Amino acid sequence: MTNSTKILIVEDEPAIADTIVYALESEGFNVTWCSTCGKAWEVIERGDVSFVILDVGMPDGNGFDFCRDLRKTSRVPVLFLTARESEIDRVVGLEIGGDDYMVKPFSPRELTARVRAILRRVQPEQ
Repeated sequence: MTNSTKILIVEDEPAIADTIVYALESEGFNVTWCSTCGKAWEVIERGDVSFVILDVGMPDGNGFDFCRDLRKTSRVPVLFLTARESEIDRVVGLEIGGDDYMVKPFSPRELTARVRAILRRVQPEQ
């Protein structure tokens, strides 16, 4: 599951992105990081993304809008990872097509476990 699993991280804070990249690459995932929604769309359009970790507050857009647009053409799993912690934000994130929602600060180990759990459901053992 891991070596062929390509995870896209859409996160504008380099320190947070570095933590996520390190945690996932340590577990054997192939990780791409984009600091803007625009760059993330370029990666998505190549069609080789297996999973998206998405921040809500981005410099060039909103993660909720990004997810809504992504859901028009793709069923790729999306995990929101954001500082927005209100119940309404969590509900919106899940209602618009997110598969999970984590609030910052976060545990890299828990994030990796949640990614694995979602992938188990969407990518059954071959």
